[in-house]
Amino acid sequence: MNKSVNIASIFPKHLFWDMDYNKLNLSRDKEIIIPRALYATTPDTFEEDIKKLESLYSSKMIVKYLKQTTENVSNKICLLVAKRYNVEPFVRFSL
Repeated sequence: MNKSVNIASIFPKHLFWDMDYNKLNLSRDKEIIIPRALYATTPDTFEEDIKKLESLYSSKMIVKYLKQTTENVSNKICLLVAKRYNVEPFVRFSL
């Protein structure tokens, strides 16, 4: 895994508005990068965004850190991730 990638060259800078994105490390900060990368994703942009993540992380990592996050990733995106990786559907929020 390339640890020296500038994450802002892959994902929009505004996703990391509250931190110095230049200091993010792909290995150390995956629990931040994975959910933030999917935070602003929509069903229309999902395919493009998930491919970017897949170039950096395994599907197991993506699912793991998406399930653990406290970020406001939409239930629709969680369901799309589950379907893509053929895992049991999961959601971040329940009514």
